[in-house]
Amino acid sequence: MNNKLTLLFLVLLMQFSCKNDNEQRLADNLRDAKKKELIFTTINKGWNFHDTPINSTSEATLATWTEWRAFMDELSIKPKKTIGAFQKKAKALSAKAMALNNNIPSQFDTPQIRSRIATLITQVQMLDLYINLDKVSDKKVTKLVSEINIGLVSLQRQMDKIVEKSKIPLEVGESELLMMLDTTRAIQSGNPVIPVNPNAPRIE
Repeated sequence: MNNKLTLLFLVLLMQFSCKNDNEQRLADNLRDAKKKELIFTTINKGWNFHDTPINSTSEATLATWTEWRAFMDELSIKPKKTIGAFQKKAKALSAKAMALNNNIPSQFDTPQIRSRIATLITQVQMLDLYINLDKVSDKKVTKLVSEINIGLVSLQRQMDKIVEKSKIPLEVGESELLMMLDTTRAIQSGNPVIPVNPNAPRIE
């Protein structure tokens, strides 16, 4: 009789324990779902890129620089519905940003432009990294979106600066001065080095 009572008690205890575990699991799942929903809402609200040119130079460059146009087009399409969509978008943006190093118009192929492109690439890659972590930091993602926007503005302003500078006419003699300052064209100072003929007779 005692054995039957013990067995019944154990069965009831197990059922009660399983019920508590199920309730705890449901509560954890609900909490995770709410957290993910909050993260999605924050990222969705903060995912706003400056996807249109800020000046005429940048707008004109879209027609001639395919990689720049492709990157700006990718920025303009905002993901919808899930974090997964944002993660795919970040990967696509990273690939398009890397391509900005290719076919840079000769007018803009300068250290100033290249350094801004490098900064932009780094920021986009960081965005791709942070949004694809197991625990997505919505604050870090939205901060990176803001930093990318600043990088975009800086790049476009530098492009405009180069174009505006090219429109300023050179003063008399300035082109000659620039040629003299060009170290690749400079004449070496001092005595010219005369090559020694190894077959020439030597005087001891």
